[in-house]
Amino acid sequence: MRKGRLPVGMVVRGTAALGLALLAGGCASIRDHRGYLIDPALTDSVQPGVDNRVSVERALGQPTIKSQFGSPTAYYVSIDTKQRPFTTPRTSAQTVLRVNFNAAGNVSTVQRFGAENVVQLRPDGHATPTLGRHRGFFEDLFGNIGTVGAVPGATGQAPTGGRGPNGS
Repeated sequence: MRKGRLPVGMVVRGTAALGLALLAGGCASIRDHRGYLIDPALTDSVQPGVDNRVSVERALGQPTIKSQFGSPTAYYVSIDTKQRPFTTPRTSAQTVLRVNFNAAGNVSTVQRFGAENVVQLRPDGHATPTLGRHRGFFEDLFGNIGTVGAVPGATGQAPTGGRGPNGS
């Protein structure tokens, strides 16, 4: 062996170790945050009977969601997710801060909710129930043959003054 050269075995082992380190780095979980960044000091400062809409928005910022119907309510939603390689993201933590206002615009209640109040839906991916008759594959494929350009009423005469918005 000459001076200044590495043995072939060391080069191969070093390259393999570097390759494994790169591959292992791709298998790390991804953490993500969505929504409002909750600061406990700010959210604890909102007091019923003391604050109003303006002071809440100055302290907490714009809410994630504002109620459109019913009593005025502001929702601040915070969701932390985790995703393992080749999977869909999963919620690891969730906090919802609900601030209710009275008719005068003052804070009436402040409530916190966690992930325990979230309803888990498991839709059936095999079939979607619909109203109406069941049509097979060939009926869907060939069902419109002869209907394109057909005259309504099948009398051969053009309709006059139909019920549609444009008279058709």
